[in-house]
Amino acid sequence: MTAPVFVVEHFDAGGGGRYVLEGPEGRHAVSVKRLQPGEEVVLTDGAGRYAVCDVIGTEGKDRLIVHMTSVSEEPEESPRVTVVQALPKGDRGELAVETMTETGVDAIVPWQAARCITQWKGDRGLKALTKWRSTAREAGKQSRRFRFPEVADLATSKQVAALLAKADFAAVLHESGDEPLATVELPTQGDIVLVVGPEGGVSPEELALFEEAGAKPYVLGRTVLRTSTAGTAATAVLLARTGRWS
Repeated sequence: MTAPVFVVEHFDAGGGGRYVLEGPEGRHAVSVKRLQPGEEVVLTDGAGRYAVCDVIGTEGKDRLIVHMTSVSEEPEESPRVTVVQALPKGDRGELAVETMTETGVDAIVPWQAARCITQWKGDRGLKALTKWRSTAREAGKQSRRFRFPEVADLATSKQVAALLAKADFAAVLHESGDEPLATVELPTQGDIVLVVGPEGGVSPEELALFEEAGAKPYVLGRTVLRTSTAGTAATAVLLARTGRWS
C-alpha cells in the first residue's frame, strides 16, 4: 500500500527538512487518519510535484509535523486522455468525475449537449463546476495520484469540435459506430479525446459536427452504459491499450 497523499500549495521546508502540514489537510491527517511517528506520507500540489515525508509528530488536532526526505516531479502521462462528459442528471456528474479520476483520466470537459436535461446556468452552473473540481481533487487524493485531472469550464458543442480537431485521436461513443474502441489503432503519444453523450444520446447534428472535426463514432460493446459510467469504462480501455497500465 502506498503512503497517504495530502495536498499542499508549496514545498518550502524549514531547517533540517521540517515541514508542518496544517489546516484542513493537517486536521485530516491528525484527527481522522491518526498518523503516528515513523509513518510515511506524501505531499503533492496535484500538478505533478510531490514530496515523500516521514511523520515526526503532531501538535494539537490539526498540525502534522513531518520530515521531508525528497521532492520530485512526476512526468506527464502520454498519451494524454481527455473525456468530454455531457452533463448527467443529479449527482451522477460527480460520480462520473470521481470514477474517471480514480481510473486515471487526465482531463475532463463538461459539455452542455443538446439533449442534456441538466442545465448549468448562472450561480447553479458555477456551483456545479466547483463540485466537479472538488470531486476530482478528493478522488485524486484518494487514488494517490500526484497529477489530478483538470476540469475545464463548461463547453459548447462548437468548442468540443475545436478540441476534437486538435487531437491525435478523437472518438465519440455512439451506437452508430461499426468498430469497437477496444480494437481501434491508438497513438502512443499526443492527445486522445473521447466524447461521452447524455442519456438522451448525441444528436445527429452534433455527430455530424464532430465527424467533420475528425471524430468517428465507436462502440464499447454490446451493452449500453449510462453516461455516468461510460467515460470510466472507456478510459480503462484506453489506458490498458496504450500501455499506461502496463
